Amino acid sequence: MEARWPGSCCAARRSTTTTCCRDGSPGTGNLSPPLQWAEVPGSARELVLMVEDPDAGKTPFLHWLVTGIDPATGGTDEGAVPVGGREWPNDFGGTGWSGPHPPQGEEAHRYFFRLYALDRPLELPATPHAPDVHRALAGQEIASGTTVGTFYR
Repeated sequence: MEARWPGSCCAARRSTTTTCCRDGSPGTGNLSPPLQWAEVPGSARELVLMVEDPDAGKTPFLHWLVTGIDPATGGTDEGAVPVGGREWPNDFGGTGWSGPHPPQGEEAHRYFFRLYALDRPLELPATPHAPDVHRALAGQEIASGTTVGTFYR
């Protein structure tokens, strides 16, 4: 399975046209980036999208978790929830997308956009963190795709 991120929001340092960052600077809107995927197995019953920053501390920081995505879709638009998707709490304390916001002056953080194809719904606690999602996915994924962006301030 292939996952692509056609935008450039986290490909480099934030510019004034970036829309997916969290800091609220002029020209930013904290919108989820557009994503595309392909080659989803026919046996997939749902897709799970997880965006995490493994450079944020001892455990990866969860920026976005969406389950129940319709496997017949080929992606999602900027600022949109994927078709059929349910957004979960993120590690900022909100629900849904919350974009990059590493501490100022740190090295660039990596943002992993992971898409998983599953043959049955994923069972998660009410407020999952990245390690909970990885544990729940163990042995359930039938295919996956990952794309990575970087961001620093």
